[in-house]
Amino acid sequence: MTYRGRVKDGIVVVEGPECPPEGAQVSIRVLKGRRRKQRKPSSMYEHYKSVIGTAKGLPPDASVNHDHYLYGLPKQK
Repeated sequence: MTYRGRVKDGIVVVEGPECPPEGAQVSIRVLKGRRRKQRKPSSMYEHYKSVIGTAKGLPPDASVNHDHYLYGLPKQK
């Protein structure tokens, strides 16, 4: 018997009133149609480029002493 469905959030959802019995083994054949475009993994720069350099008014030693400014730990030298 043939059932039709779609993948939703990684789960095959059978369409229509009938579906295979619980626990039945099934074979899935992907029909031609819309496929997600494979995205090329982006670099950290590409991911964060919109926010790089936007922080203003930070102390000059913020990169070294961020734990001091965030959590009150002693400053590094």
